Amino acid sequence: MISSAVQLVLVVILLLHVQQNGLLHYAIGNWQAPFGIILVADTLSMVLVCLTSFLALGAICYGSAGEDEKGSFFHPLFQFQVMGINGAFLTGDLFNLFVFFEVLLIASYALLIHAGGKNKTKAAVHYVVLNLTGSAIFLFSLAVLYGTLGTLNIVDMAQKVAVLPAEDLMLVKSGGLMLMIVFALKAAVLPLQFWLPATYSSASAPVAALFAVMTKIGIYALLRVYTTIFGADAGPLQGMAADWLLPAGLATIVLGAIGVISSHDFRKLVANLVLVSVGTLVAMVALHTELSAAAALYYTVHSTLVTAALFLIADLISNQRGKAADRLVSGRRVVQPILLGSLFMLAAMAVAGLPPLSGFIGKLMLLQAVTEPANRALLWAVILMCSLLVIVGLSRAGSTLFWRVSGGDASGDKAAPLQVFAVCWLLLASPLLVIFAGPLTELSQQAAAQLYDTDTAARAILGSAATEGDVP
Repeated sequence: MISSAVQLVLVVILLLHVQQNGLLHYAIGNWQAPFGIILVADTLSMVLVCLTSFLALGAICYGSAGEDEKGSFFHPLFQFQVMGINGAFLTGDLFNLFVFFEVLLIASYALLIHAGGKNKTKAAVHYVVLNLTGSAIFLFSLAVLYGTLGTLNIVDMAQKVAVLPAEDLMLVKSGGLMLMIVFALKAAVLPLQFWLPATYSSASAPVAALFAVMTKIGIYALLRVYTTIFGADAGPLQGMAADWLLPAGLATIVLGAIGVISSHDFRKLVANLVLVSVGTLVAMVALHTELSAAAALYYTVHSTLVTAALFLIADLISNQRGKAADRLVSGRRVVQPILLGSLFMLAAMAVAGLPPLSGFIGKLMLLQAVTEPANRALLWAVILMCSLLVIVGLSRAGSTLFWRVSGGDASGDKAAPLQVFAVCWLLLASPLLVIFAGPLTELSQQAAAQLYDTDTAARAILGSAATEGDVP
């Protein structure tokens, strides 16, 4: 817990440094780009690292209330996963993105089956097989791109793609589309989403809360690769993923909303809320504008923390309802109805996008980011209708969990102080995102502008020769 708190302080200091002084990069072993391993801290990556650190502190506090004692090596595995997530956000090299993917996935395999159980083992097998398949495709795509471009440094790849010979276009396009498949699998985009509900709903509460940020790594990779490498200067390869991502994102929103109203237990419902947020973010990535990127970043912070809090609330409710657990059926009254009911109501309002919480501002930014009339009609209709379905699903779940009471008196364990603190810590982010909406939206816009300013990034990482046609 102390180490997670110290990390949060350090990453906030680093974010402020990057915001004031611009992009910061670190060449490990002093081997400069494009040959060495480069870690890059820009505003976008640092906001996401701050999000991960904030989330990790809440999850580790909740886990330290007793969940960590139900299995072996919870804390080192947790820290390894945080390291992998942070590394994925900070790497400036596609091969090392693969390496950090593997670090976080290996830790997640063990965390998923923490404390054991049939459902966890079954979900873990599916999760491992799918991710190993995705890793194999990732390696094939990297081999194709490296064989064609001679580099895997992200900004260097962007320079090479801008002057790509016509005979290499199809090879690079095939490698780029294979990357899209891998990142879509990591983000759980339709039709590669079927692993997520079972995996997230079977994981222990602090693990599921940390997993809330893992789908955002896939979203971040899509945004980074298809803005920097295959962005405005990519010629015929510009925006090659948009035609696939927009319909896939909209379909994922619809599927997630249907899952919310049809879920038979509360954990599955929250897992489907993650799908709704994933689809929304993928649709924003497909729009390929600074405005949509800024809106996506704000919505990422909001949705990740609120869904993580809901996973923790689901566990608290499950522990106090006896055999009914978190199933959406009548059961015993929870031991702390006022506390848990208030936390549920706050989280439900935030995730559904009701004012005055952060979900409302996030949805408003998303809708305003859609500028093309054709896309506006489609996206507004899907997002608003599915928001209505989410409100209906959460209202049904809340009335069932807290009002449909049967059986004996309330029994079960009261929430430990650390558990209550963890939930409040994560939910506190929603009103704070509203109170500081002005500077935070400016920060999101700054991150989006920096993301699209590939020339400045290339000069900072590769040197001044990068934009002059010479060998750096």
